[in-house]
Amino acid sequence: MSDAPRLNHQVCFALYSASKAATAVYRPVLESLGLTYPQYLVMLVLWEEEPRTVRELGAALGLDSGTLSPLLKRLDALGLVERRRSLEDERRVEVHLTAAGRELSDGASAVPKRLADAAGLSAAELSQLHGTLLRLTAALQDADKH
Repeated sequence: MSDAPRLNHQVCFALYSASKAATAVYRPVLESLGLTYPQYLVMLVLWEEEPRTVRELGAALGLDSGTLSPLLKRLDALGLVERRRSLEDERRVEVHLTAAGRELSDGASAVPKRLADAAGLSAAELSQLHGTLLRLTAALQDADKH
């Protein structure tokens, strides 16, 4: 059994554990905003640029429409977004922020700071980690295509 993989040595498990821990740190701030973590991610994309089509949101977040549609429906019910048919191509559905959705971004500014404070890493270390994770993601996505 000495050649068997060990859980503590698996990069995938370290990533999984870090993701769960980060989400747990975000939870209290997101609950005060009335958002779940996946809803927060959708809002982040829309705060960067809106409107976005459902397809664009899915591509940005790596989500299929079966996962994204219920998220958008809930955000719509919360009064944070509106889904509308595109005037240029009615087959496309665009997602627009409402005034309440735009205002929510002010409260959301505390979310990244919460993680930074909890992580105990310097700004430079967090930036380096972010860059490493982006390179890892790109390499793994490329490997998955081949």
